[in-house]
Amino acid sequence: MSDRPSEWDKYLLGSVLFISLLIGGGTASGLYTDTLIEVAAIITAAAVFSQTSGQRIPYTILWLLIFAVALVILQIVPLPAAILNGLRPELLLGDPWLAGQSGFRFVSVGVGRTIECLLYLVASAAFFLSVLRLRTEQVQGLLPFFFMGVICNGLAGAIQYSLSDDIAIEGLLPFTINAGLFANQNHFAALLFVSIPFVVYYGLFRGHLLSGSLGLVSLLLLLLAAGSRAGVLIGLAITVLSVVFLSARSRVSGLSILAVFIGLSVYTIGAWTRIHAEVVDPAFGRGEFARTTIEGIKENLATGVGFGNFQKAYQIYEKEGMIFKQYVNHAHNDYLEIAFEGGVIAILLMMFYFILLLAGLVRIRRDPLQKAAFLSVSFLLIHSLVDYPLRTEALAMTFAYMNAIIFHKGFADRLAQKNELIEIDHNGDKLFVPIGTSS
Repeated sequence: MSDRPSEWDKYLLGSVLFISLLIGGGTASGLYTDTLIEVAAIITAAAVFSQTSGQRIPYTILWLLIFAVALVILQIVPLPAAILNGLRPELLLGDPWLAGQSGFRFVSVGVGRTIECLLYLVASAAFFLSVLRLRTEQVQGLLPFFFMGVICNGLAGAIQYSLSDDIAIEGLLPFTINAGLFANQNHFAALLFVSIPFVVYYGLFRGHLLSGSLGLVSLLLLLLAAGSRAGVLIGLAITVLSVVFLSARSRVSGLSILAVFIGLSVYTIGAWTRIHAEVVDPAFGRGEFARTTIEGIKENLATGVGFGNFQKAYQIYEKEGMIFKQYVNHAHNDYLEIAFEGGVIAILLMMFYFILLLAGLVRIRRDPLQKAAFLSVSFLLIHSLVDYPLRTEALAMTFAYMNAIIFHKGFADRLAQKNELIEIDHNGDKLFVPIGTSS
């Protein structure tokens, strides 16, 4: 009988990650594809947690998730109306608990949308915690599932861009596919650039320099074709940092590193040409969205307006001269949007997460996979300053997986085992030899 540990949990979680990258690229609310992913993630997590595991989940991370879920639940629990009076404008008082009565009200101005957000958060958190319970080699084993999803998106994007500059696919999924398998080209670009550190890791540390180089070139070319200004700039920066940050402990020769930087120089010229050719409207754009959202945050700081209700609440603060046929569905800054929807508690939770992330950087300095995940998470968070990539299931599950790599305690334990000293007695002399060396 074989004593080999079971791998079914890795394949279940890998399948959820892969499926989310295939069908989770929509941004609209109420998509059945998102619901399928969320249900699959929760059921898979339940199966993983039903088994015993030797991996420990950091208590700080667990409490962060508990408070985040509790905040969303609080927004859909009926509270005495007197509590909310004076905390927000009259127009944004939540719906009454029962029709015709105003004794109790919800914090959320749209309970249905907040419930959707709750399911979204619970599914992502469940997937994240499930990956934390895997063995270290299993966490690494999820990387091929991620690569398969990226490749499928890349192939779809390459086919689209080879046919036309503006091609949309309708009817295949409940949303219009505009780039790769995503509804939004900026979110497609986000998937591409967060893949770059892992491709660099694959090439430098797994001995696949040629295939890794080809993958890197393909990602950069697809970023140029996608035409996302933020994606192009972030893709360039994350490539440079990945090579510098990860190559210090690899065995790749300096000549290979030089070749990569020469390629980056050529890419920079193409990126600058692409960006320079596009004109940004200085009067109506992300700056105006941010100013209007900040006004809403100031008047709803105590409670927020309820997660998922940005579009409904934003209209209250929108200037008359900025009302057009096209409406504003997101702030194009995830932090401002979260603060608007969740209030001061959401701001504190975001700050707590950033502190944990920075603290994690100290612990992961020696593991290349964790360093790659840290770079990807960092640049996805940077992209969130000008967009809303984490509002898609595909990138939310990717974000959960990358955070699980960063906070997984198995990597540190493995490193500690490698550095552990064994006391050996040789003819009365006590020597200390690291594990894996001969005496």
